[in-house]
Amino acid sequence: MPLELGYERLSSGVLHIAIRTDMHGCTGKMLEWWFASRPESREYKWWHPLDHVSSSWVEGVAGTIPGAIHQVEERFTDLPAQQLSIQFCPPEIFFEADAITHARASGAVSALMCVRGGNGHEPHRTPDGAVIGTRLVHVGRDTPWGLVLRSHFFMGQDLADVVGMPPEKIAEIFPDPLGPNTLQHCYDEFTFLSRVLPGIWTAEGCAAQEIIRPW
Repeated sequence: MPLELGYERLSSGVLHIAIRTDMHGCTGKMLEWWFASRPESREYKWWHPLDHVSSSWVEGVAGTIPGAIHQVEERFTDLPAQQLSIQFCPPEIFFEADAITHARASGAVSALMCVRGGNGHEPHRTPDGAVIGTRLVHVGRDTPWGLVLRSHFFMGQDLADVVGMPPEKIAEIFPDPLGPNTLQHCYDEFTFLSRVLPGIWTAEGCAAQEIIRPW
């Protein structure tokens, strides 16, 4: 996308935030496993020791990503802590199925997490259960040195598309300070995670035949 790292206010009122994080020593397989492992509060604080407060999971099936709702309390850098609901969706809801298949087969994508986010632990939802509010995409690509992770937040996207909320109201709910604070928070949390994820993956996530002997 044209915006690699930064934030902008769209004409719809949506706040778009883009972050690139280089996760040295990590792979897309590791990152997808991390989300599917449903980290609780203890592991959630490893992920970001400063901003993450608590973590729990509801709905979906353990060991899989789509369908799960991650209920968290976290800070966005120096803003007050808030409760959020993070609903993981099948990527086909956001992208064409053929495009996903081609991207994974070509190596352009090695990890893909698509999210609908809402405020609080009982967020507004559509009749079919979709959380209404923010949309978020994490796209990872493996390289010889590690994982390139690109994250895009579209804060208020569903309020514009589903609810028809006017731009000025969306900007009021998602004010400008969320831009730099979310950018720093996201970069920090995945940088923190990159420092511990390879070890956790070796200890708990990967099969024995995937472990490389140090000697």
